[in-house]
Amino acid sequence: MSETTLDPEDNKIIILARSARARNGAAEGAAVRDETGRTYSSTNVALPSLTLSALQVAVAMAVSSGARSLEAAALVTAGDGPSEADTLAVRDLGGSILLVADPDGTLRQS
Repeated sequence: MSETTLDPEDNKIIILARSARARNGAAEGAAVRDETGRTYSSTNVALPSLTLSALQVAVAMAVSSGARSLEAAALVTAGDGPSEADTLAVRDLGGSILLVADPDGTLRQS
């Protein structure tokens, strides 16, 4: 699926994830869209006492803001892609679309 055929709302969360990753110089960037269309973008957290993936942070942000379900999620990484925990966090809120893109925005999984 190219950027020109990707749903504009899905393309938007990839752009938000890329921007968050670039802004923080992080290994991962993620964004999710909830049932009302609100979006949440984040990066991974790597502290001595707390480690969370970018998708885990984005899902937590959505839940803490009152989201009841997710329409879609995006992960931007040069790494392997979402972990099982990432996938489960998205699915916990009913998310069925999990897009994975390289740092340049090239979609590699949808």
